[in-house]
Amino acid sequence: MVRFMSLSSGSCGNCYYLGTRDKGIVIDAGVSFRRFRKALEAAGLSEDSFGALLITHDHLDHIRHLETFCQRLQKPVYTTDELNRALSARKFRRDNTAGYRKILEKDGWNDIDGIWVRYFVVPHDASQTVGYAVSIDGYRFVIMTDIGRMTDEALSFARQAETVVIESNYDMDMLMKGPYPYELKMRIMQGHGHLSNDECADSIRRFMHPGLRHIFLCHLSEHNNTPQLAFDCSMAVLREFNTESPSERIPVLRCLPRTSPSPLFTLCDDEAVNPLP
Repeated sequence: MVRFMSLSSGSCGNCYYLGTRDKGIVIDAGVSFRRFRKALEAAGLSEDSFGALLITHDHLDHIRHLETFCQRLQKPVYTTDELNRALSARKFRRDNTAGYRKILEKDGWNDIDGIWVRYFVVPHDASQTVGYAVSIDGYRFVIMTDIGRMTDEALSFARQAETVVIESNYDMDMLMKGPYPYELKMRIMQGHGHLSNDECADSIRRFMHPGLRHIFLCHLSEHNNTPQLAFDCSMAVLREFNTESPSERIPVLRCLPRTSPSPLFTLCDDEAVNPLP
């Protein structure tokens, strides 16, 4: 049984767990180790529930606590070659990461303790940012957070996945009417920042397929979005799909919390779908 959990999802910190009863991975290290361990224990998990970490990019809300994770866990950290060089250039307080970093094969699947992982590059203003396609016991999972615009490659992986975690960062009206400086607003919305609710919904429309079972909306902005706005925007697309194909089951749609852990979700085929109004 494949299980998924978000420990935090937003500019304050990002960290996700994916695994089964005998293997797992953690994606990003943007929460403190104390919060990380407490959240795992509350979900009935432990440090033995996963064998490696994956890093999506080198912004602090994704790697702020990587050094402590390496020191305490002593587990491999998988990155791309380019991202590894960027991490090497960072001035960590102590050199606790270099000995644990491993390079993912480019344009191919990587076997990480029985979990198959492949990365794809997405546009975002970090040194390099990637999404991950994961196959765990044959179950296909895709995560793409901090993605300035959708790419054909990302769509191709999402079209094969049973679960997709996708950024739905901001509502355009809230962003434009909000307090951010003009330069920051442009940085967010011009293709190398973040994905809006409308762009996320359009992406779902493009990768929607009958085998898709779960969609998790991640990295919602604290100041420029609300969970209800993000949910309603993407749910409208699922409603369209249900109208066009009423015999097909629609995916379960959820917004991941920004600052607190989500439940430990079991990604199984018999879970109830969202009721449609």
